[in-house]
Parts: sequence; C-alpha cells; structure tokens
Amino acid sequence: MQNKMRLYGSLFMVIAIVLGAFGSHYLKTILEPDSLLNFEVGVRYLIYHGLALFFLSNISLESKRVEWQVLYLFVVGVIFFSGSIFVLSFKEYTPFPVRWLGPLTPIGGLALITAWCVLLIQFIKAGKK
Repeated sequence: MQNKMRLYGSLFMVIAIVLGAFGSHYLKTILEPDSLLNFEVGVRYLIYHGLALFFLSNISLESKRVEWQVLYLFVVGVIFFSGSIFVLSFKEYTPFPVRWLGPLTPIGGLALITAWCVLLIQFIKAGKK
C-alpha cells in the first residue's frame, strides 16, 4: 500500500509541477484571469494531496481497508476536483460543451473531505490507545 501511495503522490506532484509551469509561462497569455486563478487552485490541490500521500505512505493506519479507502478517496477526489477545474478553465476553447463537468468539482471536494475525515477519526483513535 505504501508504494501505491508513493506512486500516486509522485504522479500528482509531476502533473502539478508540469501544469504549474505551463500555467505560469504560457496559460497566462491565453486564459482569462479568473480561469487562470481556477487553474491554479487545481494545481494547488494536486500538490497538497501529492504531499499528503507521501506523508501517509510513512505511517500505518488502523487497517489495510482504511488505507485503501483513503487512497481511493484521494485519487478520485483529485481527479474529479482538479481534473474538472482544469477542463473548465479551457471552456472558451473547447469545441464541445463542458459545463456538465461543473458538478464533478464539488463531488471531488466531498471525496477529499471524506478522506480527511477518515484520517481524523483514525488519528483520534490512535491517540486514545
């Protein structure tokens, strides 16, 4: 499980660094300021959760089931949250409507919040032992 967390953490960080550089050097010339700010939020959440997965890969949680839950919620949450923000940032340039992706952003956010709540409960339980 630790290797999977490190793998996804590394993947999130690589994507975040590449997209962050792309955003700061190229996208500011083509995106509207609001779209660029939204894009940067997606990058920021990729970085936060990539680093969180590195941290979590070095600690043991209550069970493998809990580790899988957190990893799954982080991966799905980041894909839905950051991914939808990235695509929606380019809505002026897409040849097809992407507004339907809007509801995926809060679903991704809810998955991330749920993962952090699971972790909070685990840390509270561990503190009582």
